[in-house]
Amino acid sequence: MIALAHVIRRFEADYRTRYAGSLGPERNRALQAIKHCRSTLATHLVAACPDCAEHRLIPHSCGHRSCPHCQHFESEQWLERQRRLLVPAEYFLLTFTLPGELRPLARHHARSVYGALFAAAWATVQRFCRNDRQLKGCAGALAVLHTHSRRLDLHPHVHLVMPGASLDARSRRWRTKRGYLFNHRALARVFRGTLLAALKQEGLKLPGALPDTWVVDCKSVGNGDKALVYLGRYLYRGVIREADILSCDPAHDGQVSFRYRDAQSGETKVRTLPGADFLHLILQHVLPRGLRRSRNYGFLHPNSKGLIALLHIVLRIAPRTTPTTAAVRPAFLCPCCGAPMKVIRRRMAPPGASPRPTPVPGAETAV
Repeated sequence: MIALAHVIRRFEADYRTRYAGSLGPERNRALQAIKHCRSTLATHLVAACPDCAEHRLIPHSCGHRSCPHCQHFESEQWLERQRRLLVPAEYFLLTFTLPGELRPLARHHARSVYGALFAAAWATVQRFCRNDRQLKGCAGALAVLHTHSRRLDLHPHVHLVMPGASLDARSRRWRTKRGYLFNHRALARVFRGTLLAALKQEGLKLPGALPDTWVVDCKSVGNGDKALVYLGRYLYRGVIREADILSCDPAHDGQVSFRYRDAQSGETKVRTLPGADFLHLILQHVLPRGLRRSRNYGFLHPNSKGLIALLHIVLRIAPRTTPTTAAVRPAFLCPCCGAPMKVIRRRMAPPGASPRPTPVPGAETAV
């Protein structure tokens, strides 16, 4: 297995030279975090064993959401929170895809375009839910943004995991729908108009030629659990698994090869490209700081936790959880006796790093 940090160390200089114009603060932060993650250059923590008094100096993980090593625990916590919100209804997975003509706009105005993409997808399903003859109420959905295709090209789309159910605030009724939710062609037409209006409101200049037909998919996913696992898999741990990086050989013109599963044929294929281009392919999916990739809407919003609990009580449904889900972050185990170690100090400078100079009181700074 080839570590992504190794690829960065090998091709970072080439990447910075070729793509200097697109290297913003978020991508630079991601480069540095992944490159130093759990290495001797990272900040360290001191862990002590209460049983045998063993002390160890352990490098910190970077915690960056684009790092393939980090945030496994956060992913499990997210999955557990979403499982607690599951309601007794058939679930559907809706996918709203940004057309190719708007992807350059997303590349240069990511915060505005992705925010509008979330809002337009939710507004579309909320409108259909209110107008549906069976539902006639407020919808609930979990939305997750994906920005990549399986080939790792820029391919922004939003997945909505939505129960076929609604709440009618006036009549206080819970309605459900099974088998078929909404027509995907009608969803695409409304989504197109809603998103274009939102982008114009953001002051963005739209391209002259836009397709009349957009892509929206809607399919049943049973009780929703497998769909949550699928979305959680790509939510926190970057866009590529290190096991899929097959080669990073400087002797072959600095090429990097990785494997992926073709969406059409289902076959495993290999893509090879220069190392700098590979890093650009990865880093173009780094989101602007503070932009949330996962959002809850309607009666699945965090403010509606009490309502979900009431539904479970009234309908006599126990919240679904998995016994293997960790409620507490795993502890470091002592290499001598195997007992859990206690962290006694964090964020220490790496060994060998020069200490920061201590300011001298009253000293003047030369200008």
